[in-house]
Amino acid sequence: MIMKRFKHKITVLLLLSFLIFGDAIQAQQFKPNTEIGILIGSSYYLGDLNTVHFKQSSPAAGLVIRKNIDKRFAYKAEIMYLNLRSDERDSDDTIAASRGLHFRSPVYELSGQVEFNFLPYDPGNPLYTWTPFVYGGVSIFNFNPQAENKNGDWVDLQEMGTEGQGSTTFPDRQKYSLIQFSAALGGGVKIAVSNSFNIIFEYSTRKTFTDYLDDVSTTFPGNGLQDMTQSEMEMSDPLGTHLKDDQRGNSDKNDWYSFAGITLSFKLANKTKGCDY
Repeated sequence: MIMKRFKHKITVLLLLSFLIFGDAIQAQQFKPNTEIGILIGSSYYLGDLNTVHFKQSSPAAGLVIRKNIDKRFAYKAEIMYLNLRSDERDSDDTIAASRGLHFRSPVYELSGQVEFNFLPYDPGNPLYTWTPFVYGGVSIFNFNPQAENKNGDWVDLQEMGTEGQGSTTFPDRQKYSLIQFSAALGGGVKIAVSNSFNIIFEYSTRKTFTDYLDDVSTTFPGNGLQDMTQSEMEMSDPLGTHLKDDQRGNSDKNDWYSFAGITLSFKLANKTKGCDY
């Protein structure tokens, strides 16, 4: 009986040793590397003028630099250009059509992220050629909502104070900043085509901390404000049918923007000898 217990303990110790040393050997075999990639796809926004995913999408593109530190984790820096838009002027929704607002806004974004691979991933190793992944991080972005006036010219909305920002009538409303932060969240699938070339499919979203991606948040300022010009009033209320304090947007919900696309990523030459842990 004692011998059986002893043999059982020895077996367990051998299995643990195999697992521990096996992981250590795999870690030593992995060579940390850097990739650079081109990202292309489609972007859209969710906010007061749109609540439907992928509606009125626009092309987007970016540049990605990824540092793979092991088979599971990577750091990533990303520069992106997106073009967000929405238009209610031809909407079938009664409330949207009566408001008659629209906008477009370029977005220039710089973000830093940490990725986690659900499966071990090591291009060039036939055992680890694909994996689902998720990531999280932060981004800083610049935007500038614009709308088309009666003359067909696209004008910047932030400086107009379309909801009475900066006016004596609404002293508590300040003009919003065109530079904001957001939380970056996303995921997708990585596929190793070769030891130096990857194709990555992903969907990502940004939770912003502003409600003014579309220049819409609170209430209509109404006509007749001394602080607003006629053209500013027209951009605030294109149909001229709303009174002061009529609902223009919902300030309780901040705006989001999202991206779906593909990255073509190439491994850079790396002289690193291996992982030391």
